Amino acid sequence: MDLALILLIIGIILVILSFFFDRSPKNEEDIENISISLHQEMHQLKKRLKTVEEELLIGVPTVGHTKKTKAKPIHEIIVNQILSLHAQGYSISEIAKRSSLPETDVVDVLKSRGVFV
Repeated sequence: MDLALILLIIGIILVILSFFFDRSPKNEEDIENISISLHQEMHQLKKRLKTVEEELLIGVPTVGHTKKTKAKPIHEIIVNQILSLHAQGYSISEIAKRSSLPETDVVDVLKSRGVFV
């Protein structure tokens, strides 16, 4: 037999034997502790992310209706889109379609920014 073949067979036998003799409870306990620690860190990160998201939503300016009902906030990105479309010459109905808002909201946004009187 060739020397390479003999070494390959010995290597395969040693790998197979390592599955039977290398069962260390300490290794399994270490893996369990690492898994628990990662789970706890992920939970903490999710809580922090939720807190940051809530803080960001608090700072979103709202553009209200003239009615007495509670108005839904319109995000600043949508407001900028409405202003940009109006500056490009789009009609109120076209802006409403493109921004997925009612025409009254579009008019309110433009009025609040002093663009539409």
